[in-house]
Amino acid sequence: MASSSDLSSSADPTPENPESDSPSDAPAGPDRRGRVRLRRTAVMAVPAAAVAAGLAILTAQGALGVQFAISGMPFTVTATELKGTGFAQFGGLDQMAEGSPNEGDTGGQVLVVTSVIKNATLTKLCQSVDLGGTNLVITAGGGADKVTASDLTTDSTELSGNAAFTNIEIGNDASTLNKAGPLGRGPKGVFSQQSDTVHIANLRQTNYATTAGVFKLPGLKLRFSDSGC
Repeated sequence: MASSSDLSSSADPTPENPESDSPSDAPAGPDRRGRVRLRRTAVMAVPAAAVAAGLAILTAQGALGVQFAISGMPFTVTATELKGTGFAQFGGLDQMAEGSPNEGDTGGQVLVVTSVIKNATLTKLCQSVDLGGTNLVITAGGGADKVTASDLTTDSTELSGNAAFTNIEIGNDASTLNKAGPLGRGPKGVFSQQSDTVHIANLRQTNYATTAGVFKLPGLKLRFSDSGC
């Protein structure tokens, strides 16, 4: 919840004769050079494809992002203030249910930033989802009692607010994170950051998933509205 924030292939026209790629047999003209360039492009694309495939595998194993199939419908979360202890953040990939009508041209995958807070307090929490013509709105924590959550995890594509951190570490390997507990660790080789505490004023997020060990919402209200949060 800090400030934020893939394969092409080419085939040899003569696969039945693999030996024709040798310098002694292959023509040296423009066609030959074109094939070499295409092969080099394909080789350079392999690491990016491997990363994407690796993220998908890790997500399926529960090592990244949420451990359920997301609906693919984004929802907005706002709060006038968030205070948390034990903060971690790293990249993730969420997966929609197979054949979801919301997948569009994404293949059912959404690249997200996963944020984990061991213990969080939120003031004037608002959550809304656009259902097409109307919004489902949930509010809580507007009185003396605030919204509290433990092991709060959010998968976001957008985040804004005025943030402050204590003892922040940026650039960690996600597998080494230790400030947010076991849920605050990502896969090896993924960029991440963590801090002892996080404070965000005027928080606004676009989320695809939220989980929590315990989520207490005093003054909870649910309604339909023409406008969202």
